[in-house]
Amino acid sequence: MTDPLAPDRLVPPTPGQLRRLMGAERLRPRKSLSQNFLTDPTALDAIVDAAELSPGDRVVEIGPGLGVLTRRLLAAGASVLAVELDARLAEYLRRELYAVAGFELIEADALSLHPREMFPGERFKVVANIPYHITSPLLHAFLEGERPPDLTVLLVQLEVAERVAAPPGQMSYLSVFAQNVASAEVVARVPADAFEPAPDVDSAVLRLRRRDEPVVPVGEGREPFYRIVQAGFRQRRKQVHNGLTRELPVDRDVVEAALAACGVDPERRPQTLSVDEWACLAADLGPRL
Repeated sequence: MTDPLAPDRLVPPTPGQLRRLMGAERLRPRKSLSQNFLTDPTALDAIVDAAELSPGDRVVEIGPGLGVLTRRLLAAGASVLAVELDARLAEYLRRELYAVAGFELIEADALSLHPREMFPGERFKVVANIPYHITSPLLHAFLEGERPPDLTVLLVQLEVAERVAAPPGQMSYLSVFAQNVASAEVVARVPADAFEPAPDVDSAVLRLRRRDEPVVPVGEGREPFYRIVQAGFRQRRKQVHNGLTRELPVDRDVVEAALAACGVDPERRPQTLSVDEWACLAADLGPRL
């Protein structure tokens, strides 16, 4: 049997090779599962480089597909826990990689798993070309709680990557949520023709590096923090004092006093507030909710 991690097996297939492989395996990309297979070695290199892998790293890969990225992670010395929902692809991966040390496959919906079940008691990273339709719930599932990954590197839609990594002035609820726990950056842009089949939009490699301490730590302060941020962004076109007064069960003078205490101009828009400013508002208004 050919070494699954031989140099030639670490190169992603061309679109033609991929189509022939899937035909031979009687596989077909499933649009319902956002199955777009990476065929661009430059994009693959960008993901692996962004993951900053060292031998012995524990990595969770969501949606490994045909194992193109999986092979690279294993070749770098990582232990890979691959989570694949598609039974046909899971069977292919078992045949291809079962003999590789450090490879484990779970046939499941990644959203049904909890990070505490993955490499229990150990630090880990998430590195994946994820199904795009689960980007937001996946970020919530892995970043929330007491064991977020040390490093998360995801290939996602460009628009979503830019939204997660947005600076104050362009913030959204998703960027505030993610940046409370991790620093975020767009590492590389990946064109649609890097995939087979090609999606309708360009993509990007998004890297999230866990903070030593979240701005708002896990505990009783988290829920009111989320509630206040959500309230602000439900009225994103309004000045922040008007939006919070409309959405929260507190009087206008209480909202304006909290804004003043946090040094936030009441006429600013929600997207201009930083994570620290939202945290300050939550510390003041949260006990009143």
